[in-house]
Amino acid sequence: MSVVDTYRLDGKVAIVTGASSVLGAGLARALADAGADVVLGARHKAQLADVAADVLATGRRALAVQTDVSEPEDCTALAAAAAEAFGRVDVLVNNSGVGRTVPALCASADFRPVADVDPRIVDVDFMGAYWMAQECARVMRPGSSIINVASVLGLMQVFAPQSDHTASKAGVIGLTRNLAQQWTARRGIRVNAVAPGLHSGERPGESPKRSPCRTVPLGRMNQQPELDSSIVFLASAASSHITGVTLPVDAVTTGF
Repeated sequence: MSVVDTYRLDGKVAIVTGASSVLGAGLARALADAGADVVLGARHKAQLADVAADVLATGRRALAVQTDVSEPEDCTALAAAAAEAFGRVDVLVNNSGVGRTVPALCASADFRPVADVDPRIVDVDFMGAYWMAQECARVMRPGSSIINVASVLGLMQVFAPQSDHTASKAGVIGLTRNLAQQWTARRGIRVNAVAPGLHSGERPGESPKRSPCRTVPLGRMNQQPELDSSIVFLASAASSHITGVTLPVDAVTTGF
């Protein structure tokens, strides 16, 4: 097998959660381009149909399943639908995520400072990744790959008041390490994460002078192909000796 061939995913079945988002749709298309059939999960059914059409246009098979990963039953149903339709699950990309920008201390009605944490962020960002990993690991064969989409916010000093989102993504990074320790030796399932920075598709028209990217050495946001290639790498045999790793894709040194 040539080096280029190790990046191919022919005959593999990949699940992508959050597949109706800009990032998730791009990742689904990239996996299909690499040869995988793709199972798409997200809450927005209409957008999923559009992404499924893009996957089919590559010549690969697609299955769209309306899914809210904050509901354990939906995670079970998504993994079961993939196994029933295609007979296997080889790759899971835990991409679902929500976030917001709000100070950690806010004034309540009587002006006492209170911590403001949104439990849905924890349920989607962290618990959803955990539940999906559990369900897929039950049916995955040795050589399979789980990839958690974390965030550079979980690795470094952050530039915005996003304590609940940051804590959830840091939890995803810890979860990645622990699941790799549990499953790689016993089940042959590699578990890794990517930590993107700001994504251009989710902040269109950002002023360079006002953007946090002005402090990034490359001076710009992540581009979709850069994230696509990192996911395909971790999903494929090209990374067969890598597990428990969080790969920053952000053009920033971790200690910044």
